[in-house]
Order: sequence, then C-alpha cells, then structure tokens
Amino acid sequence: MIERLCGVIVAKGEDGVVMSVGGVGFLVDVSSMTMGDVPALGEQAELFTYLHVREEALQLFGFSTEEERGLFRMLIGVSKIGPKLALAALSIRRAPELKRALAAGDVALFDAVPGIGRKTAERIILELREKIGQAALLGGGETSGEAGVASDSIGLARAALVELGYTSAEAEKLLFGSDADSSVEELVRRALAGEK
Repeated sequence: MIERLCGVIVAKGEDGVVMSVGGVGFLVDVSSMTMGDVPALGEQAELFTYLHVREEALQLFGFSTEEERGLFRMLIGVSKIGPKLALAALSIRRAPELKRALAAGDVALFDAVPGIGRKTAERIILELREKIGQAALLGGGETSGEAGVASDSIGLARAALVELGYTSAEAEKLLFGSDADSSVEELVRRALAGEK
C-alpha cells in the first residue's frame, strides 16, 4: 500500500497531478479541494494516498488531509459508490463540512453531486450517518461551534434557493465557493447575483 507521497509537482490536470518522487512520476487523481491545496509546479508537496486496485488498472488517489482520505474510504464502502463518485462528493465541500452534512442527514447536499441521485444520496446518509457520529454534527470537536453555524447557513441558503425554484444541484452550484461566514440572506443575494 502506498500511504503517502512526498515529491515535486511536475504537472497539473483538470482532476489530477503528476508528482515526481525519486525520479518516478506518479499520476494522482485529486478532489477539487485538494487541487486547491496543491502548490505550484516545481514546488514540493505531500499527499496522503489511496491505491485503488482493479483487474485492469491501478489508480492512485491523493488527499491533502488524512481526514479527507478517511472520508473517501467511507464513501467507497457505500454500495454503488466508486472512487470517481467519492472524489466528486469530496470536490463540493471540505471533509469536516461533509461530515457535518452526513451527521445532520443533509440529503440535498449529496443529491447535488454530479452522478449521485436522490436515492443514492439517501443511501449514503443511511450508511454513514452513524459512523460519522455526533462529533461531526457538533463541529468535529471545535470549541467555538462556528463551523456548525456556517454549515447551517449554507444549508439554509440552499433550501431558500430550492424554494425559489432552483434544483438542489443548481442551488449547490450557485453557492459553490461562497463565504460560509455570511448570513443566509447575504448568501442567497450573492448567489442570485452571481457573486461569491
């Protein structure tokens, strides 16, 4: 098992990077969140990895945090969720926020992931909610509780956009990259105006 890679970023693609480690270039698929954390070309990076073995190929997935990798492993353990769908889910929000959504039973967030329909989103919640536990719902042990409030603001803003006639996927796309510290009203206003 390849636990982690430490090397130089030599190429970046839409959904992956190439890391040079000891003269060997490793192609590593990453989520959008991890891609944002990867340094510029020519710089040193470290990724936690998961090697997915299939009959016809070996595929390496990389994560900027162990928490993201752990959630990836949980997601691929769900029936009919493969590595690509798990990576798509990890591309819409950071791992702590996804865990809070799982603990809160936020089906709409997972329904908005391309390739995951409502029934599959409900299955993800059903199978992972108890594994995630109350710690995620309470903000993963954060003392301030601000992260939980921020997650609620985005969830409420998404619900408001759905009430205005948008689908869950459209609402999630409008809110993608929004400042989670903003009020629900501000999030909705900016989403409708096409701002972030």
